Amino acid sequence: MTESSARKASPDGGASTDHVAQTDSWAHLGPMMERGGSDYPELVAQMRRVQDSFVVAHLPAALVPEFAEQLGGLADRLAEYKAEESAAPAGSRLDLPGRGHPFLLPHIVDQWSDTRVEARVTFTPFHLGGNGAAHGGSLPLLFDEVLGRLANSSGRNVARTAYIHVNYRHITPVGKQLRLEATLDREEGRKRYASGRLLDGNVVVSDAEGLFVALRPGQP
Repeated sequence: MTESSARKASPDGGASTDHVAQTDSWAHLGPMMERGGSDYPELVAQMRRVQDSFVVAHLPAALVPEFAEQLGGLADRLAEYKAEESAAPAGSRLDLPGRGHPFLLPHIVDQWSDTRVEARVTFTPFHLGGNGAAHGGSLPLLFDEVLGRLANSSGRNVARTAYIHVNYRHITPVGKQLRLEATLDREEGRKRYASGRLLDGNVVVSDAEGLFVALRPGQP
């Protein structure tokens, strides 16, 4: 992927950081970053544009059937290429913000180690709750994605989320780049505890703590 492609996929113009280069536990997923080809970042960026444009649009009633038909036609075309979960690019492109999945917050990783993550994230109109603030439900999604991946990194056995507790300290603004910090704090047997903080400048707008439990053999 070229630098220009990475920038197109980022809502704030910043290039994504390759997670695989920063933690060996994802190295076996390297071939996944070729899924969708070199133009896939642009496809994801345009999908995010559709989401943002949809939630702020107030179409004249006469145009609603036309737009519904166009979107339906696009959905039909995409359905022709349905793949198995393990083969689809969305969610597996670790080189892209939010793993190239439009559902996930498009965070851009600046540092990823065995126990710490530093990233940037911009909430877009798609995540708007009201009055310029991000929807409260989008914050647990962001923390679960980052804390969960951190708990599963560095060759650790796969773990699933047991709980995420989020504290809402201040309004989380839409359209402004925020800083995300996360740490893997301790491990106790199968239990892994992680925490994260989302900052607007020096102000913590929210923080979270999560518990992730390693799966036993045979557990899905």
